[in-house]
Amino acid sequence: MNYFDLSGHVAIVTGCSTGLGVQMAHALASQGCTIVPVARRMDKLEEVAQSLRERHGVEALPLRCDITDTAMVEQVVRTVFERYGRIDILINNAGTGAVAPAEDITDAQFENEMQIDLFGTFRVARAVAKLAMIPAGYGRIINIASMYGLVGNKIAPASPYHAAKGGVVNLTRALAAEWGKHGITVNAICPGYFVTPLTRETLDSDWFKEYARGAIPMERYGTEGELDTAALFLSSPRSTYVTGIALPVDGGYTCV
Repeated sequence: MNYFDLSGHVAIVTGCSTGLGVQMAHALASQGCTIVPVARRMDKLEEVAQSLRERHGVEALPLRCDITDTAMVEQVVRTVFERYGRIDILINNAGTGAVAPAEDITDAQFENEMQIDLFGTFRVARAVAKLAMIPAGYGRIINIASMYGLVGNKIAPASPYHAAKGGVVNLTRALAAEWGKHGITVNAICPGYFVTPLTRETLDSDWFKEYARGAIPMERYGTEGELDTAALFLSSPRSTYVTGIALPVDGGYTCV
């Protein structure tokens, strides 16, 4: 028995133009899942969709969406549902990150972080659950939070990011509690340091590499593919009794 078979399932993956979103989309596609990559840059989405089709032989429907725009979010969800008649999996991966001392963070920076990382996550989850998952009595929602949603840090001041991702963690618990009766599981993955276009400049620096060796029990950053199994586990139709968790994939950063 293949516990991770996703044949016939449809997944929306936000923030799916680069980085971890693309990697998780490929992981789901490897198990036969139809993928709807969503982001703001259509040219990147087209490339991702073509790669998914060529590598895995699955259908991929790229759709442009700004997750801070409620009307656009709802239209994208309607488009997917009208096309496939179902939405089984949602990976809320779109995010941003403002790095600056807390005393210098502007109101605009803080609000932008909340609009994208926290409210954006809620917007998409709300739309998908209401139109597709609650009526179907089934769903898998995976919110990509961060280990910084569980702890603070002394190396890269990012108070809005911590606040937003901490909100995502508890939003996950709240939605899991509310929607469990509908057969929907809602879980969060809390990645540690992974090299992506958003983090590369910081993580490639000598000072941060030295810090990481002391702060991470595994003494290294996460590498491509090391988030995939967590996404597959939480997406599986067999993961029926796992909900409301915040799963760190961080090399042990939050255990010390």
